Amino acid sequence: MIARISGTLEGVEGNSAMVAQRVGPEDSVLHEVLLPAYLAARLLDRAGSRITLHTIESLEPHGQSGALTPRLIGFDAESDKRFFGVFTTVKGVGARRALRALARPVGEIARAIEDRDAKELARLPEIGKRLAETIIAELHGKIDEFVAPLPEAPATDKPGSQIEAGAIGSEAARQAIAALVRLGERDDAAHDLVRRAIEDDPALRSADELVAAALGGR
Repeated sequence: MIARISGTLEGVEGNSAMVAQRVGPEDSVLHEVLLPAYLAARLLDRAGSRITLHTIESLEPHGQSGALTPRLIGFDAESDKRFFGVFTTVKGVGARRALRALARPVGEIARAIEDRDAKELARLPEIGKRLAETIIAELHGKIDEFVAPLPEAPATDKPGSQIEAGAIGSEAARQAIAALVRLGERDDAAHDLVRRAIEDDPALRSADELVAAALGGR
């Protein structure tokens, strides 16, 4: 089993990273590694850099033939890899659905589960109300180690400061739109997705948060 892979990121195609490993002075092996949605968005602009992914191997059914295709799934932290293993024990959450659903950082999703926040979970791609309730019923109380600490309150109390941070013309919004385009959205559709995400939650501050909210609100 391949438990970890390090190499040069040649690019991100959809939710897959193409990672090149040198095996000699002139030769290399190119691995396709499936990524959770939040990590695919984070790595879009890092082509050419060296990365390390903590990996698991999965067998994916191929059509109706019964054949299984081996897939490599990667995470940027060992703890995210462990969470994925627990998350996919829930009935109805297979590997592919879990990767698309992980559009927010693991710590935030774990907190929503521990807070029994089915509405927040249902905003994730591939997770509707019924499945959100199933996830909470099966995992609540079992994932404390993955829960992210609550964010500190903003230093300023000036009215409108959060709206300005998430404004459609902000740098974070521009980065989020660019990330969505690279993930396959049309430019106008990406603008609309980010605009709606900001309208729904003006407190969103980073490009990662905006991408996750945009994908979850589709």
